[in-house]
Amino acid sequence: MSYAEIYESWKKDPEAFWMDAAKAIDWVRPPSKALNSDNAPIYSWYDDGLVNTCHNAVDRHVEAGRGAQTAIIYDSPITQTKHKISYAELRKRVATLAGALRAKGVEKGDRVIIYMPMVPEALEAMLACTRLGAVHSVVFGGFAANELAVRIDDCKPKAIIAASCGLEPGRVVHYKPLLDGALDLAEHQPDFCVIFQREQEVARLEDGRDFDWHGFQYGVEPAECVPVEGNHPAYILYTSGTTGAPKGVIRATGGHLVALNWTMKNIYNVEPGDVFWAASDVGWVVGHSYICYGPLIHGNTTIVFEGKPVGTPDPGTFWRVISEHGVKSFFTAPTAIRAVKREDPNGAFTKPYDLSCLNTLYLAGERADPDTIHWAQKILDLPVIDHWWQTETGYAIAANPLGIEHLPVKIGSPSVAMPGYDVQILDEAGHPMKPGELGAIAIKLPLPPGTLPNLWNAEERFRKSYLTTFPGYYETGDAGMIDEDGYLYIMARTDDVINVAGHRLSTGAMEEVLAEHPDVAECAVIGVTDQLKGQMPVGFLCLTKGVNRPEAEITTECVKLVREKIGPVAAFKLAVVVDRLPKTRSGKILRATMVKIADSEDFKMPATIDDPAILDEIKAALQTIGYAR
Repeated sequence: MSYAEIYESWKKDPEAFWMDAAKAIDWVRPPSKALNSDNAPIYSWYDDGLVNTCHNAVDRHVEAGRGAQTAIIYDSPITQTKHKISYAELRKRVATLAGALRAKGVEKGDRVIIYMPMVPEALEAMLACTRLGAVHSVVFGGFAANELAVRIDDCKPKAIIAASCGLEPGRVVHYKPLLDGALDLAEHQPDFCVIFQREQEVARLEDGRDFDWHGFQYGVEPAECVPVEGNHPAYILYTSGTTGAPKGVIRATGGHLVALNWTMKNIYNVEPGDVFWAASDVGWVVGHSYICYGPLIHGNTTIVFEGKPVGTPDPGTFWRVISEHGVKSFFTAPTAIRAVKREDPNGAFTKPYDLSCLNTLYLAGERADPDTIHWAQKILDLPVIDHWWQTETGYAIAANPLGIEHLPVKIGSPSVAMPGYDVQILDEAGHPMKPGELGAIAIKLPLPPGTLPNLWNAEERFRKSYLTTFPGYYETGDAGMIDEDGYLYIMARTDDVINVAGHRLSTGAMEEVLAEHPDVAECAVIGVTDQLKGQMPVGFLCLTKGVNRPEAEITTECVKLVREKIGPVAAFKLAVVVDRLPKTRSGKILRATMVKIADSEDFKMPATIDDPAILDEIKAALQTIGYAR
């Protein structure tokens, strides 16, 4: 069947389409129906089915006689370590860890925070939680203590699983002191913490609270898989909100299994046994969907890579991993490819490696600029496929479904909507717009299985954030258009969340931190275009009257403050002092106009601006740091 036929078959009978897709999953009790719309516009999927994620990702492959197949390849150029874990060994490790957690009281529905670097143990911790029906929440290892504390207080974990440290080129990131700091700040306290001690840094354990990863598992009874309902949360993943407070995206178990399994063949074109590599981090949604769950549910070999696209040791590291481990489909962010291109513009570092195993390069996480796509196509002589999705959806909204049909590629477009997604372009009043017209990208409800059914303990915020602007639709927060052929184009965010190297970060959260500085009276943060990272945050500081300290001292302190409070992941390095901020007469800061000035783009003078002369001052300030040419 062609893509058009499959998409049409879904549209004609969504219930039949998703019940059929569910047959690829092992159910303890199959669901009697796919969609539950009793509580619309809050929908759920496969509610009365009973299922276990870990069984589908691990045990069933062993039971099918494929236990000797490699499940996980760990490749760390930072520690010079490589090893493979078979499905049979993975089952043993995960069952033992789950047994140890169960012995300490972790049960179905309990939350567990995981704060770990890119090591196989991070995946084992995720799988051990799902084995018990516990709800995990992975927090990216680059986040600072107060960000971790906010998440601890929101999801109230019974346990926290962490590593002693993470490793970056040339430095050790001290995870345990960050965890201790977070627990000092948090009101909620877990019953216990499990610490995976890495030889690069052995952390001090708090007596009675902290347990060593290995010692904690010694002599325990391995745990069996606990069946959970289809709508039972598999995990919570926090994503930046525009107000600064993170939103806890929920992923329901049944739909998560069905949707991810469907995408592995239909979008990424891999068969069970093939090697699939997503070069991301377990702290982000890509790491959840396509380092851990998707490949393992589908019976693929997945790669856990602890390194960087450049500098570990050179811009050929991606090509080495692909060649050495026989990667068939490779998924990374445009930022990573831009970093490689910057260091190796002629592609010389591909030459030592045989890349004949690689069929496709997939890009997502931010807009894939045409220059980067053209470069990758030329260097690799392969299809380079852009696709678009969000933390909230968990997998692609729009893609080129290579496992169904290789559609013509249009540079600048992530191609077409996937089954389950009825994507529309709406004007401000919610009316559909014509092909080629720019508007808000919205998706007709219900969203398909595997997407967020709600936010953790925040249904009102869920409704307000996603369902209120366009009744009957999910608001994506992105603006774009659809052309005559049905190809989607993503043009911009419609809010103030910026995208730094594929990581969605809230400018509002950064502004909150800057405002804490005693010398800062008012501030604004915008995302300016950056050739390497997509966007970079720039802070504008209005100082408190009477402050006569050197401006450079204050900006340096502010940069340090954001790095401490939000973490290095924010990539916050630039702040400038200005006398005032451009505002509307009602007091709204004109951030969109500031972005256009920074990016040297033409802009229309806002009709409601309080004082147009301020824009010249903003331009002059931006020029001092190399923008607004």
